[in-house]
Amino acid sequence: MAYYCNEPSRTFREYMLIPNLTARDCIAENVELRTPVVRFRKGEASSLNLNIPLSSAVMQSVSNDRLAIALARSGGISFIYQSQPIEEQAEMVRRVKKHKAGFVVSDSNLTPKHTLADVLALKEKTGHSSIAITADGSPSGRLLGIVTSRDYRPSRTPVDAKVEEFMTPFSQMVCGGETTTLEEANDLLWGHKLNCLPIVDEAQRLLYLVFRKDYDAHKDNPQELVDAKKRLVVGAGINTRDYRERVPALVEAGVDMLCVDSSDGFTEWQGDTIRFVKEEYGDSVKVGGGNVVDREGFLFLAESGADFVKIGIGGGSICITSEEKGIGRGQATAVIEVDRARDEYYDKMGVYIPLCSDGGLVYDYHIALALAMGADFVMMGRYFARFDESPSQRLKLGSSYVKEYWGEGSNRARNWQRYDLGGKGGVLPFEEGVDAYVPYAGGLAENVRTTLSKIKAVMCNCGARSLQEYHGKARLTLVSELSFREAGAHDVILRGGENT
Repeated sequence: MAYYCNEPSRTFREYMLIPNLTARDCIAENVELRTPVVRFRKGEASSLNLNIPLSSAVMQSVSNDRLAIALARSGGISFIYQSQPIEEQAEMVRRVKKHKAGFVVSDSNLTPKHTLADVLALKEKTGHSSIAITADGSPSGRLLGIVTSRDYRPSRTPVDAKVEEFMTPFSQMVCGGETTTLEEANDLLWGHKLNCLPIVDEAQRLLYLVFRKDYDAHKDNPQELVDAKKRLVVGAGINTRDYRERVPALVEAGVDMLCVDSSDGFTEWQGDTIRFVKEEYGDSVKVGGGNVVDREGFLFLAESGADFVKIGIGGGSICITSEEKGIGRGQATAVIEVDRARDEYYDKMGVYIPLCSDGGLVYDYHIALALAMGADFVMMGRYFARFDESPSQRLKLGSSYVKEYWGEGSNRARNWQRYDLGGKGGVLPFEEGVDAYVPYAGGLAENVRTTLSKIKAVMCNCGARSLQEYHGKARLTLVSELSFREAGAHDVILRGGENT
């Protein structure tokens, strides 16, 4: 006879927090969000911590090197997606580790033979008005010129005009060399009244761009997450198929943490992958496992050597695993059960294994709920896909801007390594993810600041100044559908004319 779990499977939407006494010094500026992300023994400290409890999902439409840089500068970590060739993923890791604050790898590039129509199309696609003109149109090609909005008049310049006819040529440009510091670059920007300063090597190859508008943003980043060598911290996803080749390449590139990317982490393949990393590299390489939704799954990964465990099956906004296969669990129930198992493991073994809640996070307060239920940090896809720094295209849909967002289980991703069940491999004959859009939300840093301010406010209401204190003090209650409705605006006519 099958085993039956009689308790209903619940989501974050079914819970609210009950306030505790807020002390006078329990204010947002005193709240500490630093959190451990890899296992450690009782009485010791974690060797790797996040300054904010946020990580970005291992997804093609979310985590590339550009977003990884932006998130690390805000204090979190990205796991660069693994559904790409090994060397390309390793190169993304290298770019993050080599990044110098304020120095941006150009992602808007054309050749002199392109036309104004191409310039306008690229500007519409990326939102960038400064376009580097290189010999081969690549971010690292020989720099021949630059195009900004001051170089053409859309109403006067023919759309078929060649870029070489109106660009600012290299001979007239002010550039920095590869030894230029950020302070020197900013002096050049201000001294020559420039908006953009290219950085080139001795062969005139483009290395970076430094923007005047970023001066204040790069002036002070107190939350920036860096390693012992002051390089940005970055993670990467791996799968259970080519890990013997992929892991060494990522380690050589300088990756700080790995995450086995799988829709179901309670498998012998995942155990083999984690043990391989530990046998080959010992404690020098950190690797997390997942996803699981219950006590048994957690214990399996913990005993396999996982440095953190990721929770969640079926709760993602683009995930249809539960709909297609009837597999999964409400995210709140999953986090609560796995947290209990983690605490039991800690009491018995003296080893603390951080938990990551992945999926089911729709509103900012859901993050606060996940942390209250025992998660040490959260992983999000939809949240980060909305930002300028994500790799997907920004499009205009009706009167609004959106960004493309697709699941790793969709046909577009073709990520069979994440979803297959062994055997000869290949793409499954059905999808476990959808291809969709999310509302465009602007830059990462400002949005993250808003989210963190909400989390800190919630923690203050609960009388907690740290995440560790929050785990112990938080009190939660189930809510009915009617009480949930009452929690929002209701029984009024909003100024926009909509009835509630």
